[in-house]
Amino acid sequence: MGTSLVVDAGGGAGVAAAVASVAGLVDQLSEIVCPPVSRRPSDPSAESDPLKTLAEQCLSGLEVLARVEAAAAAVKVRLVAAYASASEALEGPAASALEASAREKCLVAEVAGVLTVGEGAASSLLGEAHALTTSLPLALNALQAGEVSWQHARVLADETSGLDRVRVAALEAHFFDPQAPNPARGAVPGELVPSRFRRKVRSWRERQYPDTLEVRHALAVADRRMEYRPEPDGMAWISLLLPGDVACAAWNKATAIARGLQGPGEVRTLPQLRADAGANLLLGETGADLRKLPSPKADVLVMVPVLSTLGVTDEPGVVDGYGPVPASVARRLVGGGAGSVYRLLVDPRDGAPLEIGRRSYRLPESLRKWLRVRDAKCTFPGCSNHTADNENDHLTAWEHGGATGVSNLGQVCPKHHRLKHQSRWTPTPASKDEPPGWTSPTGRRYPAEQPDRTPPIIPPGLIPASSTGLHPGNSTGDFPVRPAEPDGELSPLEQALTDYLAS
Repeated sequence: MGTSLVVDAGGGAGVAAAVASVAGLVDQLSEIVCPPVSRRPSDPSAESDPLKTLAEQCLSGLEVLARVEAAAAAVKVRLVAAYASASEALEGPAASALEASAREKCLVAEVAGVLTVGEGAASSLLGEAHALTTSLPLALNALQAGEVSWQHARVLADETSGLDRVRVAALEAHFFDPQAPNPARGAVPGELVPSRFRRKVRSWRERQYPDTLEVRHALAVADRRMEYRPEPDGMAWISLLLPGDVACAAWNKATAIARGLQGPGEVRTLPQLRADAGANLLLGETGADLRKLPSPKADVLVMVPVLSTLGVTDEPGVVDGYGPVPASVARRLVGGGAGSVYRLLVDPRDGAPLEIGRRSYRLPESLRKWLRVRDAKCTFPGCSNHTADNENDHLTAWEHGGATGVSNLGQVCPKHHRLKHQSRWTPTPASKDEPPGWTSPTGRRYPAEQPDRTPPIIPPGLIPASSTGLHPGNSTGDFPVRPAEPDGELSPLEQALTDYLAS
């Protein structure tokens, strides 16, 4: 980064001016929402129609509030840029590419932690702040004045990435400088919704610099990926970012299969059929009956309360990487619907996985699965990396006296595992039920994001009072506990567990 440029554009003077802009707009907003008595309308028609006055105040307030939000975004941009510059100056030149990479990761992680956003969002913000403070001064000034929104500024930063400084300056001047040789015609940027502004900027850039389209397409193709996002009610999204022609072909094939299944006896809608066809294609079920959804045949870790597995209760199970699923789905997975399902018993007293202690460096497979359930994801602040991709880490290194126990183990993705060893990000101790938290190089503490686990439901009369000491009222309310079984006989719960473990 150009340190001096960032400091000049986003340092103390720039931040102070941006903060003053926000303060002035907030005062303006206050006067609109709660005008002083001396400034209240004296027009008799306004006093006779208070709803009209209220409506006008609301709209005027929204206009000013939008400017406040834009000005606040400008303050954030300047603060982020100044922090990045100050950190670079404090650290001094990096001794190697590895050290430079570790510093960048630390910078991103610190900004993400302070703003409580993901590292991807923090990295994007740092890049956008750098672009705005070094190459897009007109856009940054417009943002600070509330003339454009943060989304408009992001559009410009994104659409100018990959252009040299001369082209960036020309593009910015075209849209933000009315004195430019060839200024943009029609609405000014702030009068266009961001999506339309993007189309306008992209159209102008591709007409002026057609060579950049091929470069950007090549970079975009290299960024192709699949994304997975859990949703409520036992559902989830799968998205594929592909070249346009490939995506279109995949869509058309799924649509053709779906249309071929339509008929008088088919009750599913076209979107439902298309989704079912796509799922079958992805899972390799091309010859399967498309009238039912395929069962997953991947490695699935399912945590199900034992009583729910036995059908005694209908508590939901938990699928690693997704979250709660209906009891019927959990039973189907555990019952053989998935090709590689691992069962994990949970403690009826508190809902935690049954603990298995070991005193050796290597973790047994049972303890690895236990950690997957306890941590649910990479434990680093804001990271949502799926546990199946993560590594089991000794929080205090084995060679430094760390033991192989649950309070000294945590799941961490490869990226943050490296960061731990390359920086002063430090995990805090874990416990039976809680993953480790983290302490940043600046001393800020970020608590663990443990799963919100609840005790299982235990039906009345199922557990004898003598052997377990469990009070069923902890999970389902107070009710009488059936007396213990006579010596030599198993209680219903003990018998159920015995049958389950023998299965």
